[in-house]
Amino acid sequence: MKKSKLLMIIGSFLLLGLFVFPLWNITLEAPQYPIPLGMDIHINKFTDTHEFDIKNINLMNHYVGMQYIPETIPEFKIFPIVIGIMVFFGITIGFMGKYKLYMTWFVLMSLLGIAGMYDFYLWEYDYGHNLSPEAIMKFTNPDGSVMGFQPPLFGSKDILNFTAHSYPLAGAWFMFTGMLMTFIAFFVGKREAKKK
Repeated sequence: MKKSKLLMIIGSFLLLGLFVFPLWNITLEAPQYPIPLGMDIHINKFTDTHEFDIKNINLMNHYVGMQYIPETIPEFKIFPIVIGIMVFFGITIGFMGKYKLYMTWFVLMSLLGIAGMYDFYLWEYDYGHNLSPEAIMKFTNPDGSVMGFQPPLFGSKDILNFTAHSYPLAGAWFMFTGMLMTFIAFFVGKREAKKK
């Protein structure tokens, strides 16, 4: 089997790691929590990093008027289907060996990834800014506007006495590695076609 085909097939197959490993993690560090609170985000669910973390985060959120972290969101029904289709499509065109389609797959997957990150940002924004006016504790910015509690999309950010961290986990690395392999497969396939 040609190297380009193998790269495309294996790269597409690696996306299945998203069904096994969490995609992202948000962790909250604060002096009152010796063990930071954390939430792992999978393509189909939220889970505790440590037992009862989400319950404790929701209790804190209640005081400042933030929404509870739901058990599910509509995207959790869509993401697994999209990933399943992209894996099938990627493996199929890998066996076909049409290297131009490898780049089409990569661009489509990149656009879907960007759309997913943007959707996650919008969810985080709503989660951190759409506060209940009946909150027990209310915080304002120096200009008098209501303080938002949006965690970062990527990186670390101080929110009151908390430091929020947001970073990819194993599922994301499986996806990034797979996509890189499919990107390389295009150029390897192009070179193989020239040799013919």
